[in-house]
Amino acid sequence: MCRMKRRNLPIGMSDFKGIIDEECAYIDKTLLIEEMIDNNVRVALIPRPRRFGKTLNLSMIRYFFEKSEEDTSYLFKHLKIWHNAKCRSLQGQFPVIFLTFKDVKHSSWENTFEHFSMLLSEEFLRHRYLLESDLLDPEEQKYFESILRKQASPTLCAASLRLLSQWLSLYHKQPVVLLIDEYDTPVHSAYIHNYYDPTIEFLRNLLSSCLKDNPHLRLGVLTGILRIAKESIFSGLNNVSTFTLLNETFNDKFGLLESEVSALLQEYDLLEKLPEFKRWYNGYRVGACTGIYNPWSVLNCIAQKGRLAPYWVNTSDNALIKRLIVQGTEELKTDLEELLREGILKKNVEDGLVFPQLDHNPDSVWSLLLFTGYLTLDAIPSYGSPIPLKIPNLEVGELYRTMIVEWFTKTLYERRYHLLLKSLTQGDIDTFSQLFKEFMFSSVSVFDVPAEASEKIYHAFVLGMLVGLKDSYEVKSNRESGLGRYDVMLFPKNPQDLGIIMEFKKVGSFENIDVETALHSAMQQIKDKHYALELKERGVQRILYLAFAFEGKQVLIKHEFVPKQPEE
Repeated sequence: MCRMKRRNLPIGMSDFKGIIDEECAYIDKTLLIEEMIDNNVRVALIPRPRRFGKTLNLSMIRYFFEKSEEDTSYLFKHLKIWHNAKCRSLQGQFPVIFLTFKDVKHSSWENTFEHFSMLLSEEFLRHRYLLESDLLDPEEQKYFESILRKQASPTLCAASLRLLSQWLSLYHKQPVVLLIDEYDTPVHSAYIHNYYDPTIEFLRNLLSSCLKDNPHLRLGVLTGILRIAKESIFSGLNNVSTFTLLNETFNDKFGLLESEVSALLQEYDLLEKLPEFKRWYNGYRVGACTGIYNPWSVLNCIAQKGRLAPYWVNTSDNALIKRLIVQGTEELKTDLEELLREGILKKNVEDGLVFPQLDHNPDSVWSLLLFTGYLTLDAIPSYGSPIPLKIPNLEVGELYRTMIVEWFTKTLYERRYHLLLKSLTQGDIDTFSQLFKEFMFSSVSVFDVPAEASEKIYHAFVLGMLVGLKDSYEVKSNRESGLGRYDVMLFPKNPQDLGIIMEFKKVGSFENIDVETALHSAMQQIKDKHYALELKERGVQRILYLAFAFEGKQVLIKHEFVPKQPEE
C-alpha cells in the first residue's frame, strides 16, 4: 500500500502563499472570508490570544482579495472558499494595504515612531507604481516621496493610509482592503515604558483617518490580543465591529478544532496521543464554540514527535500581566490559588480596556488573563453578568504553577523585606534578627564570601538592604564619629525616630576569636569610640546599638538601647 507523503509543518510560517506553494500542512480557515461577506462586515476588529493564527489568516485574506500581476486563484482552488461562487467572484479584485505592528516594541516614543515610519515607507514602496503614474499631482507626489523616504512628519504619517487608500482606489477603480496585524502591540510597550499618550494619539489619528467615513474602503480587518477601549483609540469610529472571545461570529476561525487536530495527528501517526493532546492543549472556548486547541503548541508537539511540553507559554512576553499580578491584592492571590485547584471563578470582564486604568480597576487582570489566553470561558457569556473563568488546559496550568508561584514568592519576599526594615526602625530586634538571618542565609552564598574580603561583603549586603529606608533615614558608612570610624549609621530625618549604629565583626580562621567574643568586641567598640556623638549632636535622643558577628552565612546580633538623656 502506497503511503501518502507527510506535509511539512509550517512552524514559524505566517505567509499563506508560502505555505501553499511549499505544500505545508494547512488547516483550511478560508470560510472566514465567507463569514465576513455574509455578515456584511465593513471594519472588523478581531482580538485573539498570541499564536492562534491571526497573522496567517490576515495573509490568507490578503492573497484572496489582492489584485496583482500574478494570478493567485490557484492558492484557493482546493479550499472550502472556492465552492462559494459569490466569494469566488471577488478573488483578486481589490488593491490591498497590509501592515503588521507585531515587532513595534520599543522603550521610547522616538524609536516607535521611527518604526512606524519604516513600515509605512515599505508599504508605499510596494505601491510605488502610483508615483510613476499620472494620477498624483505635484503636491501629492511630494507627500508620497516624503513618506517613502521616511521623512514625513507625525501628522503626515497619521494621514498616510487614508491618502494611500484614496490613490489606490482611484488607480484600480476599486475600493481598498486594509489589513493591520497586531494593532495593539505598540500600545502594550508604550504603557509599560511610559510613553502611552503619544502612541495612543498617533494610532487614533492613523486609524481614524483611514477607517472613519472612508469612501475608498471595501473592507478593513484589524487583529490583536486586546480590544483597546473605543474612547482610547477608536474615538468617533462607529463602523468598527468588534468580535472578541465573547462573541459567536468567527468563533471557529482561530485556533484548531478537535476534528482538525485529529486529522493532523493521523497524518503524522500520532492519533493515539489525542487524549494527551486534549489535556495539554485543548480547552479554549470562544462564545459557544468549545474544544479549541492552541495551534502553536499542537504543531510544535507534532514536530517533536508527540513530546508533550509547554511550547506556547515559553514564547510570551508577560510583562504587563506580571506587573498587575505582582501588584495585586490578597484576594487576587486567593482567587488564583482556587484556579490552580481547577476551580471556576465568576468575574466581571471588560472587553474594552483603557490602559491607564489597569492599575485602578480590580477586574482588569481578569480581562487580561482571559483575552491573552491564560484563562478561558467555562460557559456561554451572558451580557451584564459575571463570566465563569477557568484555566484551559495542563499547559497553561503549568505556567501558573511555575511563573505565578514565582511571582507570589517574590511578593512574599518583598513583604518580609519591608517587615525587616519596619522591625529595625521600631526597635523590634527579635523580629529583625530572625528576618535578617533568613535574608542572609537565602541571599549570601558561602562562595560569594572569600575570607580575605568577607567583612566588605557583609558591609555591602547590609547597605544594599538599607536602601529601602532612603525616604526616612540618611544612611552613612565608614565615617568618623567620636573617637573612630563606625561601620554603618542611620540618621533619622525626624529626630524623634530611632537612630541606629551598626558595627560588624567577622569570625574565621584568621581572627582566632569565637562568635561571642567578636559580638562583645563589636558592641564595646561602639561604646568606647563614642559613635553616638554625631547622632546626639543632631538632636536624636533614642539610639540603638547593633553589633553583628558573621561567620560564613551565620550571623549573631546583639543590641542595646541607649537610655534617653534627661532634659536639662
